[in-house]
Amino acid sequence: MPLNNVQSPCVRNCCLNEQDICLGCFRSLKEITQWSSASNQSKLAIIEKTQHRRQQQKR
Repeated sequence: MPLNNVQSPCVRNCCLNEQDICLGCFRSLKEITQWSSASNQSKLAIIEKTQHRRQQQKR
């Protein structure tokens, strides 16, 4: 994935849990609202966090 075009992990299945984490993309509400203004480096860090959250959810 090119660093200048980090795609949103949104899967259009928005539903927040009790911790304000989306059950579709696993971003926090804060990460979702800041996505459009985030740097590419920040977006990649968010994606890394979502992958970790998704793995935790499977356990």
